[in-house]
Amino acid sequence: MLSVVLDIFAQLNVWRVLAVSGKRGQDVANETVPGSGYVLGVLVAAGGLVFNIGNLAGCGLGLNVLFDIPVAYGAAVSGLIAIGIFLFKEAGKAMDLFVKVLGLLMLALLVYIVVVSRPPVAEAAYRSILPLEIDARAIVTLVGGTVGGYITFAGAHRLIDAGISGLGALPEINRGAVTGIMLTALIRCLLFLAAFGVLAAGMTIDDANPPASVFQNAAGFVGYKIFGVVMWAAAITSVVGAAFTSTSFLKTFRPWLAGRERLIVVIFIAVSAFIFLFVGQPVAVLVWAGTVNGFILPIGLALILLASRRRSVVGEYRHPTWLTAAGWVVVAVMAFFSFQTVWAAVSK
Repeated sequence: MLSVVLDIFAQLNVWRVLAVSGKRGQDVANETVPGSGYVLGVLVAAGGLVFNIGNLAGCGLGLNVLFDIPVAYGAAVSGLIAIGIFLFKEAGKAMDLFVKVLGLLMLALLVYIVVVSRPPVAEAAYRSILPLEIDARAIVTLVGGTVGGYITFAGAHRLIDAGISGLGALPEINRGAVTGIMLTALIRCLLFLAAFGVLAAGMTIDDANPPASVFQNAAGFVGYKIFGVVMWAAAITSVVGAAFTSTSFLKTFRPWLAGRERLIVVIFIAVSAFIFLFVGQPVAVLVWAGTVNGFILPIGLALILLASRRRSVVGEYRHPTWLTAAGWVVVAVMAFFSFQTVWAAVSK
């Protein structure tokens, strides 16, 4: 619940300021604090690389479920497919539609699993308000996986590219920001309740691929295979999206990079694949991808909040005081939890 609240306020602040200004995140940062756009670009690109390694881990896990092949082989093949999808635009459009259809299928399957597994819903609701413990790393990972690093900037940049910018577009910007987070929250809640139900029934979850084993325990062989398709499709499109958005931040450094964007994206995906093949540990990589990008959020959001008060950036727009205050609370909470996460890791 806390991660969803933090997600909404972070995304609302970033989307509103960037879309109203009509400028990209790194450019807004440079106008606000000279040179900070370059720092933000490096952080986002580095976080995007970590995210892409995690995305390829997800691809490998999906193909492992579907064809029972080693995760590393699945990730390598998926890297090549991702490069093909990026180079051939029509393939990308078809994949986007495919993922939307599969998303609806997964949502229906999740609802079925929650009904079948009968999780202790009352206990889950009660502990959402009064948890036994607050896990800093879990919150950083969840928030980082939703609005951390390149993700929330990618959404704002796509609005700008689509011509949805300026004061008149604020209602649409607000609706898009909140709807996206709430849909993510719904899927997370259903997946959590499904896992909770499986555990409450005395079944075990396989650490090698936790979500897949939830589907297998509750929905059998067919549910297990459907999850493999959904996970692979979602991960492969994320590989392309993360690579494209992350490298778009690098264009700030040198003008000649803009003319070599295709080559840079291909190299970005290839490097991500090679690093994953070297590192392995797909589940741990997926978790750390969200965690690392959660560290980046306080820096990027703080720069956007500073920019929201500069007329040279937002013109006549007046960013709501309550939203600014909520944004600074997100910065403080995420900075504190990120510090706690690092301290816990160092102390072990």
